[in-house]
Amino acid sequence: MKKLIILVTGAASVCVLNSAYAQSSVTLYGVIDNGVEYQNPGSSPATLRAISGGLFASRYGLKGSEDIGGGLHINFQLEQGFSGATGAASNAAEAFSRQAWVGVSGNFGEARFGLQNTPQYIFMNPELDPVAVMSMGSPMNNFNSLTVRVNNAISYFTPTVYGLTAQFMVAMRDQTTRPTNGLQFYNAALRYVNGPFRAAAGYEQAANATGTSILKVFNAGASFGVGAARFYLAYHTEHQTDDSEKRDVYEASGSYSFSHADQLSLMYGYEHDRTGQGNNAQQVGLTYEYFLSKATTLYAATGFIQNRNQADFTLNGTSYGGVAVAPGANTRGVTLGMVHMF
Repeated sequence: MKKLIILVTGAASVCVLNSAYAQSSVTLYGVIDNGVEYQNPGSSPATLRAISGGLFASRYGLKGSEDIGGGLHINFQLEQGFSGATGAASNAAEAFSRQAWVGVSGNFGEARFGLQNTPQYIFMNPELDPVAVMSMGSPMNNFNSLTVRVNNAISYFTPTVYGLTAQFMVAMRDQTTRPTNGLQFYNAALRYVNGPFRAAAGYEQAANATGTSILKVFNAGASFGVGAARFYLAYHTEHQTDDSEKRDVYEASGSYSFSHADQLSLMYGYEHDRTGQGNNAQQVGLTYEYFLSKATTLYAATGFIQNRNQADFTLNGTSYGGVAVAPGANTRGVTLGMVHMF
């Protein structure tokens, strides 16, 4: 009898544990983006180099969700960036340099706490051009200043109501900033989707680490899909309160899919210097993606930037800086690469 009780108790415990485990999930994921880049900055010898992050930033991470009942889920994400070309961590001093947050979601939306991507990065960029401000082909990628992710962040994502969604974020100061307390960063973005039409707008305000200057950024974008094509218009304006940066960026772009397995994107951007120095620039860019499978993409990106006066814009990859360009020099380049996601 005693053995029977022990057997039944053990079986019940296993069932309870299995039930609890079934309500939780943890996923290991990652992206590896490696390629080769050629860039000719005009004023110095051309550069041929191996790169990682030409289209997507290489990374790995863990993400999970636990169903705690009542329609509520506890979520988390830990993410580290690295170079697929060398294997080196993006920041060896940080265990998770890209994301480290925990949050809760439900019918009310979602709240997150910790190091995380900004609404500008995850919410606005996909509405500004067909490559979501990625690759050297995107003028918005090369002309803009923006905050990709912040520490000590608190964010809230609303549910979608009649095609309208919003994201809000603030970030706290800490011992690495001056002053060491209070709010350092604000970001809000709003997106509307109605059939083939999409539009979004967002505002960002970020203080520098010394507390002596504030970057103020406004972005807006709209696009319309027609069959296999989509057309975009985007606007970006930024002002550093110490007047070190003060510019407007305009971009017109479009994409076309010849089949379900590819996308060609053509982009033109103009940067207008509002400091009165005439440091203007313009770029034409092209990015082609071929989806070899659900997990693997081959890509090619190219761009040409014409710099005026003291402008020295270069062709940046998604997660690395371009070759240094002398003021007023033109630069051109091409990248070939492969992305694999797991």
